[in-house]
Parts: sequence; C-alpha cells; structure tokens
Amino acid sequence: MQISPPKHLAGFIKHYIFLENSQEDTRNMRLFADGNTGLIISADMNMHDADGNCLPLSFFYGQPTSYKNIGAKGSFSVLAVIFQPYFFNLIFGIAAKEIKNEIISATDILKDRLVPFQDAMDRKLSPRYLISLLNTFFTRLISSKSNPELWIIQLQQYMLLNKGTSPMKMLEHFTGYSERHIERTFESHIGTSPHKYNSIIRLHHFLSLLKNKSDKENMAGLGYEAGYSDQSHLIKECKNIIGLTPSQYIKTKSKLAVNFIELG
Repeated sequence: MQISPPKHLAGFIKHYIFLENSQEDTRNMRLFADGNTGLIISADMNMHDADGNCLPLSFFYGQPTSYKNIGAKGSFSVLAVIFQPYFFNLIFGIAAKEIKNEIISATDILKDRLVPFQDAMDRKLSPRYLISLLNTFFTRLISSKSNPELWIIQLQQYMLLNKGTSPMKMLEHFTGYSERHIERTFESHIGTSPHKYNSIIRLHHFLSLLKNKSDKENMAGLGYEAGYSDQSHLIKECKNIIGLTPSQYIKTKSKLAVNFIELG
C-alpha cells in the first residue's frame, strides 16, 4: 500500500509505504538506491543485515548508492516513510554525505518520539490513521526549520525532469554556479554526487519503461530510450545499483516497492 502525503508535505515526503507479511519463514529482501532517503518504522520486525547483525526496530537510512540485503524472520508489519533527498540535511542539520549508505537507529536521532507510532503499529491500528498521525508529527517538525537552499531543490527537480541525462555543463548553465560548488553543495544536501544521482535517476527511468512496456524483449531499445548508449553500460549500471542484471530484475517476482524487492 502506497499513500501520498498531504500537499503541504509533498516537498519533504514523497510517499508512505505500508508492508505486511503473515508468513513465519525468513524472507530475504534487498533495498537499493532510488535517489531518496527514508525511515523504517516497525514494532515487531526481526530484521538483520547481510552479516547477520540485528537491525533496530525503527531506523533511518541515508542516501544509498548501491544496495543492501536485509533478512526478516517471522510475520511483521512495517511502515516506510520515503523522504525527498534533501530532507535529512534540512531537518536534522546533518550533512547528507555523512550518512550516505548508513543505517541509523531512529532512537539515536528522535529519542523516544517514535514510541507512540511503534505502539500504534503494535496495536494493529489502521495504516491510514497511523499516517495521519505521522503527517501531524512531520508538519510540526518541519515548521521549526529554515528552508534549504532553494537552488538545490530546483536543481534536483531539473535532474528528475531530464530523467538523469543532464551533463555537468548543463547543470552549470542551469544554476550559474561552478562545477566544484555544485558538487560540494549537492553532496552536502543530497548525499551523493550529481553524476551518481543522474545514474540512479536514469536507471529508475529505465525500470519504469520496463514496467510499462509490453515488449520487454527489446531491452536494447528500452535502454536507448532511457539514455544508455549501449547495452553493456546499462547492464553494468544495473548491477552496480541493484546487484542484478536487467534480465534478472525482470524475473524477480516480488517487487515490494520501487527500490525494495524480495530475493528468491
């Protein structure tokens, strides 16, 4: 279940995703880069990373540049809050590049302020009711903060509009700033370089074409439409970001979200 935030929060939160699993077996999942950061809230999810280390019940994840494997044992319900990429820097004053590829316990940042939401999930309250409470929480949190540098948001939206095909010269022309200033400020606010962000956006554009086109056999044609000059470049980028080739991704049966899949 994917639910959009109210209009006044859309510049900070992309959407909410509610996932539920009634199976008691272990599920192997993969979170990969989509250009955004997020918050995972759960009251009962027994999660561990690829090395077998237990993950907090609720955690923030910084800007991913590749993928992370996550295991979950037993039944669970989880709510994911997918933020706009500049959210973390704006709200918590932490340079996004410092938490790139990191998983951080929500308690370390929000103390006990997430406890009511975890309790609500534990009591199996309606996801929509829980999201309405979170909308109120984030509205109050955001109202006390100053606005981010507007040109960074405009630049990020411009790159999305161009589907990851904006070369640095175009970004310099759009902003009026030098390459060095763009890269330094972009990494601080977004958590990755403009080049890497372009790569992530371009790949997700390709995945959206793959999802919406009936002729999935014409991989090279879809890749070219997404801005890839050759298929080897597409395969390499797909493996770097998702850990799978496009053909392997197609065969993945359970796509839980745009950047969250279940591994066979």
